[in-house]
Amino acid sequence: MLKEAELERYGRQINIFGEEGQKKLKRASVFIAGVGALGSSVSVYLAAAGVGKIRIVDNDMVELSNLNRQILHRNKDLGDQKATSAARTLEELNPEIEVEPIAERLTEDNIWVLVDGCELIVDATDNFPTRFLLNEVSLKDGMPLFHGAVEGFEGRAMTIIPQKTACLRCVYLREPPPKAFPILGATAGVIGCIQATEVIKYLTGIGQLLADRLLIYDGQTMTFDAIKLKRNPDCPSCGFGSK
Repeated sequence: MLKEAELERYGRQINIFGEEGQKKLKRASVFIAGVGALGSSVSVYLAAAGVGKIRIVDNDMVELSNLNRQILHRNKDLGDQKATSAARTLEELNPEIEVEPIAERLTEDNIWVLVDGCELIVDATDNFPTRFLLNEVSLKDGMPLFHGAVEGFEGRAMTIIPQKTACLRCVYLREPPPKAFPILGATAGVIGCIQATEVIKYLTGIGQLLADRLLIYDGQTMTFDAIKLKRNPDCPSCGFGSK
């Protein structure tokens, strides 16, 4: 049974997927890798929607250059751990949920411990080594992965259901070279909101996911395109070549 305050707080979305859908969100445990630009938008909307437990992992500190796009952080948070700063903001937004901040860098050595107890992964990172690591964990542990990426006015999003849809390496066979890339904060807001929507759809069982589709957003022309995907049998991670 949802409490009266919960029925009031979440009433507008309960009208979409019912009280049972809200209960599913309340029982959910979500892992968010990164609370920078993408992670800020994703976690704000998942917290506001009432996702019961949000575990956020980020080992960076809040810097002044972050504040034009990383909306979880404020001037007063400068010099603090991003995970801690993010948790404070999310708990103020919705004290009914549990936020678990972890100020660590994701590595092959700690990733399995960090994702333990969560049912899905949100990729809000900014580098391909970490994205590919999350992809491997998703495939091996059977956890859905909600991928987002941004650069300048462009953003991309896709949802990966292990052994059912194309994985990240089906799309990016090789790791792109690292680089410092420009970004508009609003672009991250758009893609982060899409990722949050996908997570909510998955948890409540409503709507059609971005499964086997890569959504590409162009803010300069204000267009959305969806590229159809399929699993690559030669994919080193999920294809026959990975067996």
